[in-house]
Amino acid sequence: MRIYNTLTGRKEEFPIEEFQNGKKVRMYVCGPTVYNLLHVGNMRCYVVFDTVRRYLESKGCAVTLVQNFTDIDDKIIQRANEEGTTPATIAEKYISEAKVDTKKLNIKEADHYPQVTKEIDNIIELITQLIEKGYAYEQNGHVFFATQKSDDYGKLSKKKVDDLLAGARVEINTDKRSPVDFVLWKPHKPGEPAWDSPWGQGRPGWHIECSAMSRKYLGEHVDIHGGGEDLIFPHHENEIAQSEAANGVSFVRYWMHNNSLTSGYKKMSKSLGNFFTFREEAEKYHPMVIRFLLLSGHYRVSMEYNEGLLQAAEKGFNRIKNCHYALRQILEEATGEELWPPTTEDEQASFAKEDQCKEAFEASMEDDFNTANAISAIFELVKLINTRMQNEISARVANKLQNDLGELCGILGLELEDPHDTFFGLKPSEVEEIESLIAQRQEAKVQKNWTEADRIRGLLLSKYNVTLEDTPTGARWTRK
Repeated sequence: MRIYNTLTGRKEEFPIEEFQNGKKVRMYVCGPTVYNLLHVGNMRCYVVFDTVRRYLESKGCAVTLVQNFTDIDDKIIQRANEEGTTPATIAEKYISEAKVDTKKLNIKEADHYPQVTKEIDNIIELITQLIEKGYAYEQNGHVFFATQKSDDYGKLSKKKVDDLLAGARVEINTDKRSPVDFVLWKPHKPGEPAWDSPWGQGRPGWHIECSAMSRKYLGEHVDIHGGGEDLIFPHHENEIAQSEAANGVSFVRYWMHNNSLTSGYKKMSKSLGNFFTFREEAEKYHPMVIRFLLLSGHYRVSMEYNEGLLQAAEKGFNRIKNCHYALRQILEEATGEELWPPTTEDEQASFAKEDQCKEAFEASMEDDFNTANAISAIFELVKLINTRMQNEISARVANKLQNDLGELCGILGLELEDPHDTFFGLKPSEVEEIESLIAQRQEAKVQKNWTEADRIRGLLLSKYNVTLEDTPTGARWTRK
């Protein structure tokens, strides 16, 4: 299994066997600054690393995942002032909303969700260590990290301190000894939240929080650290500098970064105004369609987000879902005894092509979590299953194929409910009418009233976009 490591700029072998014998994969993912609802660009990161976690777990690895919430920040304070409330109220509101939205996307809960305001003591302890070791200094209530004390600063972003110095603007903050130094602690401003510290009242800088929280919950060394590529510099670069300076050991084994989601072929962001909140998009498309789209490209490749691609994703996911439901119908029509014994030797021998699809899926995921190719393998499996279902198949075979399809989709976090749920946008009364019309059509066929049977088929298509497939056990319906 290979993972692209941003630090080295190449794919590196991930020794999965190390983590299949009780040793946990320690994984940290940078979370959001909570002053608004999450947009779909934010969600790409969380879907990507949720899928990484799911695959590792499917291979028998135990994963400890930490994702922070930045719950104090200038934007949070500004939002609180605009709404006439407190930053804590704003933060708690949007932390709660973020958890609601990520649950809809079938993103598994992290093992820990640390918040900056609840980790102040740990942050102060880390800053104190940096000062004692000579990597940080205090000036007029500020504490700065002395970047030039870090010999290999820039190793993640491939930036050089000399180049940063040459390109630095004239600093407004004259408390810094060098323009490339960054803040660890900032002094209190009137009207803003503040905490006591050895350097006076104030609050942490942005970068120090992740170093303190990852150390508390995962230890001094992390196996996988994830986040958007926009965090490589300065955030993750600064994390490395301060963590390795304080702890004296390598900070992260594998750095993984997802590329951005674009809208109008520009990075989706609140500052540009070209973003769509997940909440508003989930009112138009089922969350699984959005998740499917976010996984349809490789995580390191920029991905456009627009209506046409959403419609294509909906059509593609429908195809998988309809196949799964057709297998479920076969099982529902069978008796319990037909599932036992398991598939016969002849039946097992016939699964060679389907098993090749599973192998292709695994090979794709083990090649730097290539979900685009993994989805292609699922489509090939669906094609083979649909071909099988053109003839009558046993419940044993249907059970095996349904389990295979469900397993692969489950690793990608794609839920496959039956088509009578809200994915198809049908009300219970509409489902009842569809099934009533199908029964009427079946009766018309018994009476050899082919004109009426064709009329009902056309009505189902025009009114509900429902297509029928006649099988030896009856008509199966799906919705385009």
